[in-house]
Amino acid sequence: MATAKQAIKETLLGTTREPELSQQTKATFDRNSRQDEATGDFYMTEEDFVNAIAPASENYHKIKREQYAILFQIADRKRIGRINLQDWGSFENLLAKPDAEYEIAFRLFDENGTGTIKYDDFQRLYNLNKGSDTIPFDWGSEWASLYVGSKKHRHDITYPQFSQMLRGLQGERIRQAFHIFDKDNDGYIEPEDFQRIILETARHKLSDHLLENLPTLCNISTGSKISYANVRAFQNVIREMDLVDLIVRNATQKSEDGTITRTDFLNEAARITRFSLFTPMEADILFHFAGLDAPSGRLCITDFLKVLDSSWQSAYALGTGAAGAASETAEKAISTTRRYLHNILESAHHFALGSIAGAFGAFMVYPIDLVKTRMQNQRSQRVGEMLYKNSIDCARRVIKNEGAKGLYSGVLPQLVGVAPEKAIKLTVNDLIRGHFSNPENGAIWWPHEIVAGASAGACQVVFTNPLEIVKIRLQVQGEVAKTVEGVPRRSAMWIVKNLGLVGLYKGASACLLRDVPFSGIYFPTYNHLKRDFFGESPTKKLGILQLLTAGAIAGMPAAYLTTPCDVIKTRLQVEARKGDTKYTSLRHCASTVFREEGFKAFFKGGPARVLRSSPQFGFTLAGYEVLQKLLPMPGSQSEGPSIGGHVEPAVGLQEAKAPLPYLRSRNSLKILLDLDGGFGRPKIPAGKGWISLSGVGAN
Repeated sequence: MATAKQAIKETLLGTTREPELSQQTKATFDRNSRQDEATGDFYMTEEDFVNAIAPASENYHKIKREQYAILFQIADRKRIGRINLQDWGSFENLLAKPDAEYEIAFRLFDENGTGTIKYDDFQRLYNLNKGSDTIPFDWGSEWASLYVGSKKHRHDITYPQFSQMLRGLQGERIRQAFHIFDKDNDGYIEPEDFQRIILETARHKLSDHLLENLPTLCNISTGSKISYANVRAFQNVIREMDLVDLIVRNATQKSEDGTITRTDFLNEAARITRFSLFTPMEADILFHFAGLDAPSGRLCITDFLKVLDSSWQSAYALGTGAAGAASETAEKAISTTRRYLHNILESAHHFALGSIAGAFGAFMVYPIDLVKTRMQNQRSQRVGEMLYKNSIDCARRVIKNEGAKGLYSGVLPQLVGVAPEKAIKLTVNDLIRGHFSNPENGAIWWPHEIVAGASAGACQVVFTNPLEIVKIRLQVQGEVAKTVEGVPRRSAMWIVKNLGLVGLYKGASACLLRDVPFSGIYFPTYNHLKRDFFGESPTKKLGILQLLTAGAIAGMPAAYLTTPCDVIKTRLQVEARKGDTKYTSLRHCASTVFREEGFKAFFKGGPARVLRSSPQFGFTLAGYEVLQKLLPMPGSQSEGPSIGGHVEPAVGLQEAKAPLPYLRSRNSLKILLDLDGGFGRPKIPAGKGWISLSGVGAN
């Protein structure tokens, strides 16, 4: 009955009881409190309080553990140097508020609990607790006056005004410090001065790796000094560190080998952000500091953690020694292995597509090649023995006598040989162009284009020379059979066995003489036609007809200008008949042809080469690029705009595992340390971490 009456009374008149505390709050207090021998009450001292909110197991190399004692000033509402269970419960309740970090900072300066801070009290508290050698900060500046009023019109600072002022305080501190060190007002300061500015304003937020290498910021541009633009860009990167973390993790997650370039970062930032765009200088600064130990331009998540994770320490600083270093080395080795494996798979993918494209190009022009071969094999000038009047007549007679399939007689061996030949040419050209190209915009110096093309031509000789020597001997044996009785027809396999491995590479130097300049001319011409004539760009993709036209036009000068090399190669590789001149070397062949047949002999078959090679390479290159679009490398990401409302999941911003009271307390201290890095450190001679106005007397 008494309980019911009490409940009704409390319902009608209210109650003055303190709110119920959670079991976890009570358990934490019981675990860290001590008992007063005189009264039997339990309480927590400043030391006990620090043990409760700052577990000894956490990492305190950024914000010292003793600095957490500042927060005791908030919990000790009665200013008696000890707190009871209700005080502790109120403090934990404060930590649970969504804006706890800013409210804790406000309460520290609002010593009277009035809900506002007088400007004079704020400035006195600030001066009492700042570090002794802190870079001066002018609270009478125009920036500060916007929050607290001008000197003649000071006003009390409310909580919303105070919290917003703290939000922009770090940037203003950096700006004022820059002016102090920029003595000649030229907009530049020394690297050592920049290091001191950041150490005093942001030491508690940045990793040791970043702090130790601050003077190297001058290396991102010419000169040995640091401009204000550099400083502001650096400060923006610090401010957006959480967003940078998200972008980096997303970008590395999408990368096949776990590494990204500056371009990958900016592209991913464009996908994720709507209003916070990163400038080129900000991206340069991020990649500069992350890439100090990996200057390749491709960085993995470990490289970025040295910048993004404020608690990051080297293996030796952490005390793990060789084991930690080995772990980091192993992670980098895994990333490197993944990168090389990806490159191998990418090359295999290009080789497969190149084989298909090469076979396609050869198949499309094979009728032209067959007509050319039969016309070249017709050497008799007697009318009765001439089979074909011209190339058109040859094609007509082949179709009439052998059907349309006759135009593709022997196409299968040709495809088997030409597929790897064109594949290796296309693959090597892509690899070398990729090596020399600017990773940011794909630009390449024209001599490097020639080197890439020429190298591709040199590598293809591995397949070209055996194919050419067998093909040529098969093409001329019909003519030999007509002029010399009893000469048997030989198959391709017989020729291969008879020549042997060494014989298959007879005239390889002549083959190099033709293929190296051909590819050196062809590929740069083809790429410049696409870019400069047809206007190919990241936003404009060429159609099949444009690719075919560019490939065909590029093949004309390449085919005709290398005809002399082809003539020499053919003369060296053809099996000499009785009475014919035998050539012993490239030089001997060239001089003999010039002496016996004149300069025009070097361009025999030039138009036929243009007629065949030009469309063949047009079909090959067009087919190769179309296949790359239709059959992209598995796992590769399309750079084109997505259709619809697809949203990719974020993979960054790892959740912290520490207790929430500790995390909130740490974040509160970060905001306070934005005011001054010396807050909370013991003052001499007082020996206290925080000096209140009541401790020195308020005048």
